[in-house]
Amino acid sequence: MSRHICLRKMAVNQKGIIRSVGSYGEMGRRIRDMGLVPGVEVQVVGRAPLNDPVALRLRDFTLTLRNNEADHIFVEIENG
Repeated sequence: MSRHICLRKMAVNQKGIIRSVGSYGEMGRRIRDMGLVPGVEVQVVGRAPLNDPVALRLRDFTLTLRNNEADHIFVEIENG
């Protein structure tokens, strides 16, 4: 069974597949330019002490993302 949640709500060490990016314009382009596109597997590898930013592992690199950007990315979580 799977479910879709926004990336901001993922727990540390949780993995999922990006299913949609709900932002357009400058922010949407920036998110997609960082490689956060539908079909890509992401894993949350850490969070800053106040939970912002979030560190992600995708493909072969680590990326940090602000929560206001993570709110626009929807991820499919297995067994969630």
